[in-house]
Amino acid sequence: MPGDDATIWMWSEACRLLDRAESMHRRFYGIAGQAADYAWEPPADVYESDRELLIQIALPGVEARRVQVSVDAGVLVVRGERELPVLPDPAVIRRMELPHGRFERRIALLPGDYEFARRQLVDGLLHLVLRKIA
Repeated sequence: MPGDDATIWMWSEACRLLDRAESMHRRFYGIAGQAADYAWEPPADVYESDRELLIQIALPGVEARRVQVSVDAGVLVVRGERELPVLPDPAVIRRMELPHGRFERRIALLPGDYEFARRQLVDGLLHLVLRKIA
């Protein structure tokens, strides 16, 4: 087996084992009532004014059509998937820090009624505006 083939195989096997270990970790330590099949949770910022909530969620490399947004029992739920990029063949992964796979982010909302005023994914940042209903 040539050296490059061995390197590709080792990286591939290491990534597969890490994914499996992470999946087992999520299943074992999963919180009751939460889906354990999500690989990552994107970071979020939440801002409040008198009339609105502005929520920004970092979703690098995620297409808008791959994002689902809903409110369930006072909790904003953002779900989707970030796929691995298509790599040229042959390619060796030298570093992989950006999360990939299915994601879910849950943000408890302040008590009250809200309606979606705006949803926009720009430059890897999901902007959500929830208008407060008086």
